[in-house]
Amino acid sequence: MRDQDGHRDFRGRGLLINILRVFHIAGLAGMSAVVLANASGVAHWGGLMLVSGLGIVALDAWANPLYFRQAKGLGTLLKLVLVMLLASWEAGRQPLFWFVLVFSVALSHAPSRIRHRQMF
Repeated sequence: MRDQDGHRDFRGRGLLINILRVFHIAGLAGMSAVVLANASGVAHWGGLMLVSGLGIVALDAWANPLYFRQAKGLGTLLKLVLVMLLASWEAGRQPLFWFVLVFSVALSHAPSRIRHRQMF
């Protein structure tokens, strides 16, 4: 179903996104161990973050046709590139990890007038 501003939804979308968020945070916890404690599993945890994150983005973009024109959508694309760089660039992994973490929290908790601002 579609409302007046073009957003779409389906029954269970919120639950599905929350389940994907659980896996995404589990991947973040694993990547945290990789970066901060030199644990192994960068491909495993990075893959879990990537797949769950792509699922969240796909659902958000489907629900909001303007998603990739808004700050939150463009910020998410930037995070995707940075996380792939984080997984592959061992020397810069720790500072990049902290940057992505701070950027992610700032973007996701920014006021809606910032997150939903149409950039083009």
